[in-house]
Amino acid sequence: MQACPGPDRDTRAPAFAVPPGACDCHAHIFGPRDRFPFSPERSYTPEDCTADQYRDMLATLGFDRGVLVQGGAHGTDNAAMLDAMERLGPRIKGIAVLPPGTPLREREALHSRGVRGFRMSTVVSGGVGFDQLEALAAEAQEMGWHLLLHFHRSEELVAVADRLRGLRCHYVLDHLARIRADEGLDSTAFATVMSLLDTDRCWIKLASLYRLSSVPYPHADMLPMIHRVVAARPDRMIWGSNWPHPIHTGPMPNDGDLVDLIPLWVPDAADRHRMLVDNPQALYGFEPLPRQA
Repeated sequence: MQACPGPDRDTRAPAFAVPPGACDCHAHIFGPRDRFPFSPERSYTPEDCTADQYRDMLATLGFDRGVLVQGGAHGTDNAAMLDAMERLGPRIKGIAVLPPGTPLREREALHSRGVRGFRMSTVVSGGVGFDQLEALAAEAQEMGWHLLLHFHRSEELVAVADRLRGLRCHYVLDHLARIRADEGLDSTAFATVMSLLDTDRCWIKLASLYRLSSVPYPHADMLPMIHRVVAARPDRMIWGSNWPHPIHTGPMPNDGDLVDLIPLWVPDAADRHRMLVDNPQALYGFEPLPRQA
């Protein structure tokens, strides 16, 4: 079982100031293990990365809101994530990992606690794969939730694209559908992303893109794809830190450095506001910000 290094815990305050109401749409909580044991079916073992640590990291970055994604180390036991959501309050929403068949009453209880979607993954063990896509999509549609799709390789998106076009619920392509910089704009996978954006049900999460780059920070080889999707659908972009960066084998990023990439990725201030504030508010159902006097 793969041991997983922890994040850079000395988070640097970024130079870029995010707008009020900004949301980090992708982070994980792990443990603490003495309260929330890891799944025996997991494919990696992370360090404890707790709600208090995430709260402090968000504060350093200047984000008011966050979305916790159930991490693979906890399998389908969402207790650690739900506990963290309760501790951190309504400014945090969650994406659960559950197989199809969860009774409506239980899903309604999860909704009342801030859960807004299901995660599906081919990357980690002990979760839910795409063989159950349509069944889980129907349950998400019933709740007004979305699916978060976590691919191991971009080819997997191409393989399920026709099935995605048949879904009625919204879905998020995590980590730009894992399209590597060396695949780029001319790849079949990128063409598939652009065609799915035309359905109005597809969203793109710009997170963990350091994994897809072939060059060091600031990972300039990712810019052509980023700029193309942002220009096409700024109303369908969201951003995530991916804290605490599980299963990352390269140099561990500092989350402050990742925030400082945002204006490079999205130069237009109005588009940045959509990505960081308006789009997460719409997708996850955050309360609107109070009007300024």
